[in-house]
Amino acid sequence: MRLMTASLLLLVAGPAFASGGPQVVSAQVFLATDAVHAGQAAKAAVVARIRPGYHINDHKPSLDYLIPTRLTFQGSPVLKVEAITYPQGKPMKFDFLDSPISVYEGEVHVVSILKVDRAAKPGTYPLSGKFMYQACNDHACLAPTSVPLELKVRVVPASVPLKAANAEVFKTVSFR
Repeated sequence: MRLMTASLLLLVAGPAFASGGPQVVSAQVFLATDAVHAGQAAKAAVVARIRPGYHINDHKPSLDYLIPTRLTFQGSPVLKVEAITYPQGKPMKFDFLDSPISVYEGEVHVVSILKVDRAAKPGTYPLSGKFMYQACNDHACLAPTSVPLELKVRVVPASVPLKAANAEVFKTVSFR
């Protein structure tokens, strides 16, 4: 019965919020350095902020029918995503479920390792992506949606030293 209730909430809430629903998640992407070198790896992090009173599903949802949080980047001839690491979700219990599910609340950091092509010439290159999620509160889930991401990555010659950047973001993340 609870599964049916949860499914009904998903079906009813989706259309209601599909057009013009509240902006529940904002997201930005950051590099750990001010630039990158050709042929090297670079660290990036997406910081997603979830509005109070809402949560989003873990990237590995506890139940098959839940929509996972996903980070994707579009391929680029100069920048390739080698790895994406998601934080562990927090187990939460809701009235309409028998057991807790793993979710994200507040601020979530998803980290990536980017590989810069060894033939990349100095210049600025765009990297586009999406932070996809389904937001819910204690009573209903909104329609799945995404936040577009754009990062300008500056490639500099190997002789130019890189400087640490966005220290406040990277001091709390782990690149396992």
